[in-house]
Amino acid sequence: MSAPPASPLGARRTTGRWAEAALIVVAVIIGLSGFVLTALNRTGASPAQALLLGGALVLIGIIVHLWVRWKAPWADPVILPTAIALNGIGLAMISRLDMSYKILEAWQYYVGPRQAIWTGLGIALFCAVLMIPDYRVLRRWDWSAMVAGLVFLILPFIPFLGVQINGARIWIRLGPMSFQPAELTKVLLAVFFASFLVANRDNLALAGRRVMGINLPRARHLVPLLIVWGVSIMVLVAQSDLGTSLLLFGLFVVTLYVATDRPSWLLIGAGLFVPAAWFAATHLSHVQARIQNWLHAMDRDVYEHSSRQLPDALFGMASGGLTGSGWGKGYPTLVPFANSDFIVSSIGEELGLTGILAILVLYIVLVERGLRTAMSLRDGFGKLLATGLSFTIALQVFVVVGGVTRLIPLTGLTMPFLAYGGSSLVANWVILALLMRLSDAARRPPSTAPRIIDTAELPVGLRKLVLDPDFDFDEMHGADGPAGTPSGTGRSFDEDPDITIDTPPDGVSKQQGSAPTGTAPQRTPRVEGLQP
Repeated sequence: MSAPPASPLGARRTTGRWAEAALIVVAVIIGLSGFVLTALNRTGASPAQALLLGGALVLIGIIVHLWVRWKAPWADPVILPTAIALNGIGLAMISRLDMSYKILEAWQYYVGPRQAIWTGLGIALFCAVLMIPDYRVLRRWDWSAMVAGLVFLILPFIPFLGVQINGARIWIRLGPMSFQPAELTKVLLAVFFASFLVANRDNLALAGRRVMGINLPRARHLVPLLIVWGVSIMVLVAQSDLGTSLLLFGLFVVTLYVATDRPSWLLIGAGLFVPAAWFAATHLSHVQARIQNWLHAMDRDVYEHSSRQLPDALFGMASGGLTGSGWGKGYPTLVPFANSDFIVSSIGEELGLTGILAILVLYIVLVERGLRTAMSLRDGFGKLLATGLSFTIALQVFVVVGGVTRLIPLTGLTMPFLAYGGSSLVANWVILALLMRLSDAARRPPSTAPRIIDTAELPVGLRKLVLDPDFDFDEMHGADGPAGTPSGTGRSFDEDPDITIDTPPDGVSKQQGSAPTGTAPQRTPRVEGLQP
């Protein structure tokens, strides 16, 4: 294999795998320090299992790093260490809370071992998803992903399988453990939204009437948005799940805006959200209760008779101050669900405002790397998928932190990688694997991955020529070159190693775009061959 091309300054591009290895070491140390400091502050001695735990974390880090080095050598070197650091901090805080729950004999909240099992399962799925050689093959399964996502949404309604917990019917029981299938729905629908919108964005971008200086879309093109809006309302009403409803609708609207570059879609989405929010606040009892507890959290009647979660969380973070009480020195278990919905308040109490800001910076880095990947990708499907997955993480963090700090009502979502919740943790590791696969394609130099532009991005006339199997480019005469030569290049398609086919894979319609790596060359040139 040829060496990576040199940069304009003469420096050779590197894969970044050694930088990733160094960052993984730092991430493992951050997570392990939480366990050690908790034991030192509570017992005065390091935990007896610290060596075993440290060895296990190091072994997992090495295995995952070697797997990425093998399957995605050009992937972003910062994404994986950031997730490992967040997951490690979450495991350390959950283990610290388990110490208090054990003393209080609150065994229903003792979840550390289960979270460790879910972490192992999430990492296994991370490695499995990375075995997909090219993310573009996901477009073959776009409608299957939509059907599977909707099936996961209705699983909790199946008798003897779905269970209702804390007023929301969003869980299914799997032996001794419960699982929230809607967490996987967001991943599957992100794939479907990206594929659907990249194939139909020409129609969705067409302007209709101009109202107050804004070009509104045509009425018939509102149907996809109304369908997703209806599904979101169904989830909200039938499952009493405000968080998932908000996440699915927000994911589609943002992906639609990125695909069409029309702010009018954001305004339409907001216009649909307002009446839905009004309906939920006035007709759904569980939403009414959450809004009342948010607006009147400090009222005596609400605090004593309705819900004291939010005030106690605010009191805990206030007691932590700037630097916190220290690992194991606070009383975060006074807040119900301190290891899941309110893990941010637990961290704020023991690590202070400094600790919360440090964790938020990790999330910002993770989202920024995902959006950078979207900007670097060469095809529309990859751009929309990376944007949708990154926005999913960002929206979850905003909603959870906003709820705990009383900026918005609580929704029931959990912090990615940090809070207890097996379904959320597994889904986020799958999202991480997809971002790694996408970043591998974005950072891979042209010598190892020829440049590709999705055929769906071409004008309709040129797209028909490029995708016509009967069109012979050897008979095409450019304005400045001989037969079979792109205009102004002086090279034939057969002579240029960077000019080959870019047709859809089997099972993907011609309107949907490009083929995965490994597709046999045809007689149609890649778009780059038509560019100067």
